[in-house]
Amino acid sequence: MPLAPEHAHPLAVCHIACWREAYRGIVPDHVLAAFDTDQRAAAWERIARGHTAKTLFVVEHGAEIIGFTQYGRPDEYPAAADRELGAMYVRAPWYGTGLAQALMDSVLEPDRSCSLWVFERNPRARAFYGKYGFTPDGTARAERFAGATEIRMVRPAVEFRS
Repeated sequence: MPLAPEHAHPLAVCHIACWREAYRGIVPDHVLAAFDTDQRAAAWERIARGHTAKTLFVVEHGAEIIGFTQYGRPDEYPAAADRELGAMYVRAPWYGTGLAQALMDSVLEPDRSCSLWVFERNPRARAFYGKYGFTPDGTARAERFAGATEIRMVRPAVEFRS
């Protein structure tokens, strides 16, 4: 379902938990420990109430959010693709259940290219995105606050032949 203001706090809890589950050993422990649920919830509430060109879907299980994805037009210029996957997170207990595939299916369209940024030292995520046709394009950058290197991966549009 799309993001609504009432999702802000459960989404913040999910977002922070996903970072801690997925990035331990990649992002310094002090960075992971410093995340504040109330601050993250306030940021998500601003996003939910604002007009943004990004689309965000959340997956709920009871009152808990267990996964989410955010995508839209790329922020960079020139863009590497038609669409950028800005966030793709699933709580660890839900790994391997098909939830991540359902979220990817909500984002990817065969006739539109898509890019994303992933931590270079995250082989699990890189392999996951590789299953969907994403490959590194040779571009790297330092992530804003974690100090870890990210690489860009791009999935080309599929040309249909008649």
